[in-house]
Amino acid sequence: MKALILVGGFGTRLRPLTLTLPKPLVEFANKPMILHQIEALVKAGVTDVVLAVNYKPEVMASVLKKYEEKFGIKITFSVENEPLGTAGPLALARSILCKDDSPFFVLNADVTCDYPFKEMLAFHTAHGCEGTILATKVEEPSKYGVIVTESNSSLIKCFVEKPVEFVGNRINAGIYIFNPSIVDRIELRPTSIEKEIFPAMAANEQLHTFDLEGYWMDVGQPKDFIAGTCLYLSSLAKKQPELLASPVDNDFVNGGNVLVHPTAVIGNGCKIGPNVSIGPNVIIGDGVRLEKCVIMEDVQIKSYSFVRNSIVGWHSSVGSWSRLDGVSVLGDDVHINDEIYVNGAQILPHKSISANVTEPKIVM
Repeated sequence: MKALILVGGFGTRLRPLTLTLPKPLVEFANKPMILHQIEALVKAGVTDVVLAVNYKPEVMASVLKKYEEKFGIKITFSVENEPLGTAGPLALARSILCKDDSPFFVLNADVTCDYPFKEMLAFHTAHGCEGTILATKVEEPSKYGVIVTESNSSLIKCFVEKPVEFVGNRINAGIYIFNPSIVDRIELRPTSIEKEIFPAMAANEQLHTFDLEGYWMDVGQPKDFIAGTCLYLSSLAKKQPELLASPVDNDFVNGGNVLVHPTAVIGNGCKIGPNVSIGPNVIIGDGVRLEKCVIMEDVQIKSYSFVRNSIVGWHSSVGSWSRLDGVSVLGDDVHINDEIYVNGAQILPHKSISANVTEPKIVM
């Protein structure tokens, strides 16, 4: 089995974190985002993984080399000289994707969910057509491109972009499985698979939809990264609760769904949770309150500070009696002084903040 992951470009939506690392290597729940996907693909029998990339491939190659050895797979970098959209990378990787007749997965690197790769493969094989799109249901379909299927069927009829009237509530979840023949539809140029390839496949009655059960989120920007972390931790609480900190064994857990790396040190009288991810070598002072937030590696949260709905990047610190809120994001090596309030700011790496930031803005 083969898979192509659309890694993309500069990760501008997730800055300032992506000023330090390419987006696929940014830790999501203490693990590089792309590693969640690779592990799920390996469980489904994938042995060849292609990363379609046009930004810092050498950085990713050095990190991902160890996963080739760990999982016994081959990871190939398909480097674009110019951005090729969401379909062009398939044509660029033709030699791998079409090396045999087996189907292959395609997925966006930003997507987190309970990856149903095995179930999708079985479904795709059963219907025998050229492609299968993973679909997720949303409450407000008018914000998205909606998948319309034939009556009582998984066969896709058409796509309606941001419908004014209700035509359905299934949207494209950014994960697909295709037969190699799809590559013959794609020219080696910037091409949108959603706008240029899928409509033609639907017209040829070669495209089905498979409904996702459970959570889904595109985590490509800070507020969605935080929301996706909450959904992921909720899923862990149901499926692998042993991976989370227990309120019974840890008196700092308040509200559940708290992921704490074993190397983290937590002070006395803290209240942590719900929905908190704490990375390696983090030091949490006494009386700290954390809620709905992500704390990256080597961070120090000093005593009696409060962090909510925010991301604290690597090697940063939050001073005593300080407060972060409103989807604030600290880049690498950012230091917040004591008794400072930061609300909705994106602070670029290697900065020290000595005055309040009371409204959303980029601090350079």
